[in-house]
Amino acid sequence: MPSKPLVVGNWKMNHDYVEALHLTQQIGVVLKNKSREHVEIAVAPPSVDLRSVSSIIESERIPISLAAQHVSMFDNGAHTGEISVAMLKRLGVKSVIVGHSERRSMYGQTDDIVASTAQTAARGGLEVLLCCGENLDARDAGEHFSFVSNQIALALDGFEKKNLELLTIAYEPIWAIGTGRTANSEQVAEMMAHIRLELNSRGMSDTRVLYGGSVTGENAAELLTSGQAGGFLVGGASLKVESFMAIVEAVDDCYAKNR
Repeated sequence: MPSKPLVVGNWKMNHDYVEALHLTQQIGVVLKNKSREHVEIAVAPPSVDLRSVSSIIESERIPISLAAQHVSMFDNGAHTGEISVAMLKRLGVKSVIVGHSERRSMYGQTDDIVASTAQTAARGGLEVLLCCGENLDARDAGEHFSFVSNQIALALDGFEKKNLELLTIAYEPIWAIGTGRTANSEQVAEMMAHIRLELNSRGMSDTRVLYGGSVTGENAAELLTSGQAGGFLVGGASLKVESFMAIVEAVDDCYAKNR
């Protein structure tokens, strides 16, 4: 596994560019007062905020990277409303979230679209945060392992071998989102182990596997140790500097103690 865990803040459709600037600056202040040497940090603002956030990261030398929430599977052309890999890279974007459960369920991203998008992003040089995760029906039917395996297989089918090093997997337990049910550390650990077996069989033993459930500063350490997560894709808790940096600090402390 990579030597450092990764924590990505997915802001979703929140924060206009003024709010995005403020949050980025707040993160910079916290990191300036106390560096986090054992964790990598990224933020994924809405597309309209990318340029502003990129400028602050560069000008104030904030040690975080910039991610995008979406990218087109096409390189260019008549695709109104879409954003290309080249456009993102020009803005300083290093990685992109692909196949998020909300894109799959709300905006019709099929497995084929996810695969094409991931391949286009990696071919263009972006790191890909590939999301996978089972729904409630699959979990209750005991088909969660095969469901996730199938998602990974379909996404990686046709993926160029030379680009596999650009992949990070993010597991989202969709069955525990808005259902009143939660994934405990044992369930997370089981799925993390299963995903790593899938990756190992493809010669991808160094691929990082993140957890994308409800992460807080209070449960982050347990999810890292007992849950065996290699970092986190954080949603709502990334919208405020206090809650986001509490997760970052918990991860940093946990890995610092293990060194």
